[in-house]
Amino acid sequence: KDPLSKFWAGYKKVSSEYDDEMVERCNGNMDIVLIFAGLFSAINTTFIVSMQPNPINTTNTLLVQLIQNKAYGPTAIQPATLSSLTSYSSSDVWTQALAYLSLAFSLLAALGAVLGKQW
Repeated sequence: KDPLSKFWAGYKKVSSEYDDEMVERCNGNMDIVLIFAGLFSAINTTFIVSMQPNPINTTNTLLVQLIQNKAYGPTAIQPATLSSLTSYSSSDVWTQALAYLSLAFSLLAALGAVLGKQW
């Protein structure tokens, strides 16, 4: 064989080994990203659910207002307690927005890792 074909045969062997190692390393890294994104999303979702207002308080307030309307007619004085239950402070809004944003980025990272593994 001529020296040029020996060079390309050696290059193919070395590059195949390097590519196989790189693909294996990247596949392992994507597995780690998937595990981390899954765990982070589960924990973040738990925090998001715990930050939501208690729907029982709102339901009870609405039921009291409904009973008062039925008992005393529509002219009965309505308590203004419902607005205080559904109002959020600006820090609560920012906290929930950041929690939802971090959940979205975590799911986007998981999507990228899945697409990378399928490629």
